[in-house]
Amino acid sequence: MEKEVSEWYKKAFSISEKVIDYAKTLLVENSNVFWLAEKIEQKVIELGGELAFPVNICVNEIAAHYSPPLGDTLTLKKGDLVKIDLGIHVNGYICDRAFTVCVGEKSHPLIEVAEDTLKKVLQLIKPGKKVFEISEQVEKFITSKGFNPVRNLSGHGLERFTLHAHPTIPNGRNTIQDEIKEGQVIAMEVFVTNGVGLVKESGSTLIYQYKQDKPVRYEESRKILSLAKEKFNTLPFAKRWIRNIPKLKLDLALRELVEVGALIEHPVLKEVSNGLVAQAEETVIVE
Repeated sequence: MEKEVSEWYKKAFSISEKVIDYAKTLLVENSNVFWLAEKIEQKVIELGGELAFPVNICVNEIAAHYSPPLGDTLTLKKGDLVKIDLGIHVNGYICDRAFTVCVGEKSHPLIEVAEDTLKKVLQLIKPGKKVFEISEQVEKFITSKGFNPVRNLSGHGLERFTLHAHPTIPNGRNTIQDEIKEGQVIAMEVFVTNGVGLVKESGSTLIYQYKQDKPVRYEESRKILSLAKEKFNTLPFAKRWIRNIPKLKLDLALRELVEVGALIEHPVLKEVSNGLVAQAEETVIVE
């Protein structure tokens, strides 16, 4: 990896360290999730980073893709398992990290297993290691502790301005023969649940992403498509980030853009049996 690229990754990681420390001070009883998202994202910008995706704040059985909408009244309660998934980029080079806290408590068994599993798995991410070998160890360790991995969620590669690149590393056993290669950047994430271990799409979509240019009817649709390409660098963006379009017109425009295939939806993902979910994630450069 070129030295300049390595320095950009290091800067993104350094910013993430400070933001995570800051975020942990905010995750207290009665904190509003919209306020939390705004404060965390603002801190990223203040420290010289850019957002690789909207901060995800997922509570209890919600596993991924919840980035609060404008006016969200959801507040944290004592005992909530709160997952913060944070993506920061510097010049397009992404650091993707996540952690879980139990509000008002020092820890939680699901959090401990997620963090311990991640530590063990990071030791396996070396050149020549095959994906199925890594995934097998994720599932084996989690189930040995009496919980389940979320089998249809995965770790993933990172590339410049690309959040989900090759390889994909599922949390559950598989037969994927792809090998880890030197120089790859991997966001390894572990999801642990006391439920059955699967997620499904649930609720409204709060995060979108540019896919391709398409002719559209509404002027608002053209504005959003331009923002998605130029301001958000084709990376995922939050619905709440678009504030200069009235809600009704925004909803119509987003629906049109999805229907014509110009935008990708990232729906909120929920554990199918309403099991609690904990998440731990780190970004590493394979050496």
